[in-house]
Amino acid sequence: MSEHHDVADYSAALVEGPWRHEFVPANGARFHVALAGPERGAPLVVLLHGFGQFWWTWRHQIEALADAGYRVAAMDLRGVAASDKPPSGYDTPTRTRDVAGVVRSLGHDRAVVVGHGFGGSVAWAMGALQPAVTAGVVALSAPHPARVHRSLVQQLTPRALQMLSFAQLPTLPERRLRDTDLLQKLFDLGSAEPLDADAVALYRTVMRIPFAAHTSTEALRWLVRSTGRTDGRRFTAAVRRGLTVPTLQVHGARDGLIRREGADLDGGAFSRDYRFEVLAAAGHYLPEEASEQVTDLLLDFLPPHHPAR
Repeated sequence: MSEHHDVADYSAALVEGPWRHEFVPANGARFHVALAGPERGAPLVVLLHGFGQFWWTWRHQIEALADAGYRVAAMDLRGVAASDKPPSGYDTPTRTRDVAGVVRSLGHDRAVVVGHGFGGSVAWAMGALQPAVTAGVVALSAPHPARVHRSLVQQLTPRALQMLSFAQLPTLPERRLRDTDLLQKLFDLGSAEPLDADAVALYRTVMRIPFAAHTSTEALRWLVRSTGRTDGRRFTAAVRRGLTVPTLQVHGARDGLIRREGADLDGGAFSRDYRFEVLAAAGHYLPEEASEQVTDLLLDFLPPHHPAR
């Protein structure tokens, strides 16, 4: 049943909190980041959200990482929330160039890149495609994109595959994301327990920012349509080069979108310094479902830093 809603303004994504909002240029576009922590002398940690969400998915981790002395940049990916929404560039290689450009625009040479879901795929790819700016990789609910040991069909649950197939249709998926409860259904499918109702309401509002539903869906379309194409083969070859930076992969045992079995096979094969953790009670949306555990894992994984007092 349709639930028509009014269009939202990008300012809906600028949620107030213990962070500051900035817009930075990178790779020919403008990106919104929520920043916290010291501006100088601190290692940079970049946080990347997954599909259907935006920087705010990291709200539970931002302050804790900043209090530990890290500079934190929770970023809206291309096409999402308050970042620019150009007509193209929703492939993962372009998004890695976006992230690398944001790191440099913030005045840093390198960053630890932490991603969830689709953002986790970008984080994995950063280590291979943008090694000069990547000091470490953390991927939550995101198998390595090499797909050597398990294909995309083997990685996803049947319901997730149905959703991904639906996303390949023209125009209809974005209309459903804007005007119905499709996004809530996706969250309910992936999570072990329902996400906070107010958070889901905000995600649905931000999805109604002009063009956001379309540009978000374009990333899902590239994931499928690039398979077998030159750009897809080139990307797969690139991410199979392997990672030399420290890498942490975290998976929820009750993830309703990505199967637990075999989720670590490619990560372990292509990462020299690799750690895999499973959170037994959590589903797909780890930064929210297991916020304290994720924060503890990040603080344990990040390179030691002792801020000046």
